[in-house]
Amino acid sequence: MIQYAAITMLLVIMAGAYYMGRKRSLAQIGGLQHMRMLHSLPSYYGSFTAMWAIVPALILFGVWLAVEYPLMNSMLISQLPQETQELPADQLNLVLNDIRNLAEGNIAAEAPQPEIKDAADYYIQLKNASGLFLLIATVSLAIGGLYLGLQFVSPKLQARNQVERGIRWLMIICSTIAIFTTIGIVLSVLFEALLFFEKVPVTDFLFGLHWSPQIAIRADQAGSSGAFGIIPLFVGTVLVTFIAMVVAVPIGLLSALYLSEYASSKVRAVAKPVLEILAGIPTVVFGFFAALVVAPAIRDFGATIGLDVASESALAAGLVVGIMIIPFISSLSDDVINAVPQTMRDGSLALGATHSETIKRVIFPAALSGIVGSILLAVSRAIGETMIVVMSAGLAANLTANPLEAVTTVTVQIVTLLTGDQEFDSAKTLAAFALGLVLFIVTLILNIIALQVVRRYREQYE
Repeated sequence: MIQYAAITMLLVIMAGAYYMGRKRSLAQIGGLQHMRMLHSLPSYYGSFTAMWAIVPALILFGVWLAVEYPLMNSMLISQLPQETQELPADQLNLVLNDIRNLAEGNIAAEAPQPEIKDAADYYIQLKNASGLFLLIATVSLAIGGLYLGLQFVSPKLQARNQVERGIRWLMIICSTIAIFTTIGIVLSVLFEALLFFEKVPVTDFLFGLHWSPQIAIRADQAGSSGAFGIIPLFVGTVLVTFIAMVVAVPIGLLSALYLSEYASSKVRAVAKPVLEILAGIPTVVFGFFAALVVAPAIRDFGATIGLDVASESALAAGLVVGIMIIPFISSLSDDVINAVPQTMRDGSLALGATHSETIKRVIFPAALSGIVGSILLAVSRAIGETMIVVMSAGLAANLTANPLEAVTTVTVQIVTLLTGDQEFDSAKTLAAFALGLVLFIVTLILNIIALQVVRRYREQYE
């Protein structure tokens, strides 16, 4: 709660700094009627003062939050009995978790030991002291920054340049955080995948035809063969993705052509937002629709014509995934088609071509790179879909190309392997990271192909 109070006070100080900086800049020139004497607009002087007030305080806030946890752990461990301090790292972490749970009100089933209760009381004291220090330090620093910022305000101050430089640095920091976050994700997945490949050969994983990630605890245990062949999972993934693209590509492209070339402005203003609503529907809702409507309908229709259709099938999952990704293709393709210069349309029509001929021979080739990019983006989205598949296609790792049978995909198995309490030193759990690594590589290759297609067929217009 003290942290939220600190953030609230910082926001109030920032708003006050903006007002005071703007007011001071105007006061130095005698009011708005002499605003030409300022180098920048008054709002930039307000923003400049607000930056001086908030940036140092936010830096201190972030640094303290980063060091607070390990510092409090070190101080907490120093108060524990000597035999507790000498416990292995994993057992010591369990003790610290018990202390935090007791301090936060999560009472254990049995009465806590006296040393744990004392440590919990000490932890509460540390937490309160840390929050109070953070509040006082950040507010004091913000007020000091506000005072210094006001001292710099003058008509000759290049406030706009300073503010824009600060915004540029903010964007650089945000992009750097995004890059390092991506690198961290990749390295974490790669590290765990390498641990898996120490237990299971890479060739067995990439070329195996059976998937049964159950490790036998006893030598005579049945049904726990521990087969980790990824081929059935990728066949199921490709099958569901193919069915989805068969549904989404024609509907998405034709709807984009209609909205951009044939629909009136009134129809377009209504139809395009309604179509894009599909992109905002949660995938679990699509999963319910697939499990309760589409899958039973396919099964009943198959029974009427003598086909044996599973209650959960790749066809049901593919159809609903295809419906879900229609907006990705239609909206992006519509934007790309509208970006084609009107002069190309007029020139084609002036030479005697019909509207449909203009679309086929002029507009569509000119927008091809963007259309292909939107399709590949939709493919990546379909490959990564989980909820719809797990609710309508099943969990069976069948090596089949029959869309009427139950299949599973890579993402579904990742969720299955990491559900519940897992031991992260077993091949069964580590297999999820290996699957994630392979899926990451596949989607990365698709994105690279999309970029190459866009660069090769891109047409620039003046």
